[in-house]
Amino acid sequence: MHIKFKNTYAQLNSKFYSKVYPTAVKRPQLIHFNYQLADELGINFQDVSSCELAEIFSGNKILEGSKPIALVYAGHQFGHFVSQLGDGRAILLGEVINKNGELRDIQLKGSGRTPYSRQGDGRAALGPVIREYIISEALHNLRIRTTRSLAIITTGENVFRETILPGAILTRVAASHIRIGTFEYFSAQQDTEALKILTDYALDRHYPEIKRTPNPYYSFLKEVMKSQILLIVDWMRVGFIHGVMNTDNISISGETIDYGPCAFMDYYHSEKVFSAIDYYGRYGFGNQVNIGLWNIIKLYQALLPILNVNTNVDDLILLFTSTFNQKWLEMIGKKIGIVLIKEEDQKLIQNLLNIMQENEMDYTLTFRYLFYAVNNDSWPYEDFFNVPVPFKDWVEKWRIRFQEQGIETRKLLKIMSQVNPVYIPRNHNIERVIKAANTHNDFAEMKKLIRILSTPYKEHQALTEYMKPPLPDERVSKTFCGT
Repeated sequence: MHIKFKNTYAQLNSKFYSKVYPTAVKRPQLIHFNYQLADELGINFQDVSSCELAEIFSGNKILEGSKPIALVYAGHQFGHFVSQLGDGRAILLGEVINKNGELRDIQLKGSGRTPYSRQGDGRAALGPVIREYIISEALHNLRIRTTRSLAIITTGENVFRETILPGAILTRVAASHIRIGTFEYFSAQQDTEALKILTDYALDRHYPEIKRTPNPYYSFLKEVMKSQILLIVDWMRVGFIHGVMNTDNISISGETIDYGPCAFMDYYHSEKVFSAIDYYGRYGFGNQVNIGLWNIIKLYQALLPILNVNTNVDDLILLFTSTFNQKWLEMIGKKIGIVLIKEEDQKLIQNLLNIMQENEMDYTLTFRYLFYAVNNDSWPYEDFFNVPVPFKDWVEKWRIRFQEQGIETRKLLKIMSQVNPVYIPRNHNIERVIKAANTHNDFAEMKKLIRILSTPYKEHQALTEYMKPPLPDERVSKTFCGT
């Protein structure tokens, strides 16, 4: 078995990382492997045995050319700055060039202690590994930028959290693992030279087209800002709540990264929170945009020593806010089939969201089934929840606005079906597959759920159960990060 590793980050100054090898595990076993992703990476694993895959992606076997490292970074965690964090349980094996000519990191998560583990054990429990695999791949299939998951390996060892749990390792694939917190680390150290090296590396890797702009560092800041806006708008499109938008969990490539207590909304609420550690709703659904701006301001402050630009934070806030508002309106307009959005449409949209929140309507299904109401020829909402009278009244007003655009209905319905999924990783389904894995070592339901979520926009009559919101006794109110 051979992987042609690149080690571009390892070629930077040793200030940026520590050399460290994964800690061997007792009985690694391959539970699931993403052969489609492996093919996209240009690596042929088809003839590699499951035993060898388990050895490789548990870290027991280090392939030739790999230079394992743990990355250092800082971060604002729930608003409080921590000057040194880093990969406390993750080890970067190296990078590969995929079939599109793009550089991709291959990282083991849960592979043992590193110099940045602090008091942690460097391990991961099986449940959070399954959650990250399912949700990260689901986001990818929902056409949202994200890190990817290549493999799930059980270790044959237990980890100790609130209870004793089976251990596991996730293989994560990312455009890079550079975070806003990486810049904060060197800025806090007042290491301007390292800050320039890092920013130049990030430009070369992620935004090479702006290197020749008059001020590439400021252009870099704006590109990262744009990528975060587009990402958050996409999260809100599908009802996704990240849960811990700390600056050390924000990738400058614009990918969703670090799936901990993340979740998808069932019943709509603008301030919905699932994370068990988010006591005050800092990272609630509707506040994600405000935190996105807050994080960009922290990147701006970290880059100040090298920006050399005559601007202030107010300019940045104005640019972020105006761009987000435009992108959010375009997104929500497509969800209800209004592509020629007008200022007065904001009232129509807000009225819908108010009705949804007051009546606990399911976020995914409300939008998905609006296209059935265009001609009022069927009303599938009643299969899943009671339809409140205010919603029926709203539909009548919306139908008039929909039709007055003068655009062929078939085209509008196609747009709606492309942005409104049928299937999302509902919390009660994820909890069910995790329970089966933890208590019975049964992964059949997990594999089925992964298959269903691979085509989230295509409805299948035989899979109605996976469309449904949870029953009252199935509702998940809290999710956990797993560390």
